[in-house]
Amino acid sequence: MSEETKAIEIENKQELAPEENAERTRECQCYVPRADIYETENEVVVVTDMPGVDQDSIEITLEKSTLTINGYVEPDSMEGYALAHVEYSIGDFERRFTISNEIDRENIEATIKDGVLRLVLPKAGPAKTRKISVKSGK
Repeated sequence: MSEETKAIEIENKQELAPEENAERTRECQCYVPRADIYETENEVVVVTDMPGVDQDSIEITLEKSTLTINGYVEPDSMEGYALAHVEYSIGDFERRFTISNEIDRENIEATIKDGVLRLVLPKAGPAKTRKISVKSGK
């Protein structure tokens, strides 16, 4: 995929900027999940790990050219025990991509299974040639 024909632009930031955190209403960490992106002749596929996220706790929106993925994870309640050591912390996920006009926005598909999100972004077909009729003005 050459620089000129990028179908999807990737944000390379590891943490959310403070101004993006300002509107969060949930008091938990928010992670930017890593993504694998591959391209075939007909589509661009994005695969990202979002452990603890299922179909009911994910939100994907497309506004103008920005594709936003939000995954929400509810922490387990700790009844009857206290953690002595923690190496993994629970948090939400948020990732944004900028997509080009090469993507067919009406046919984007998303599936999630076992905490792995798979987005299929089909490429838009080539513009078809059509004849435009001309009417006489009055």
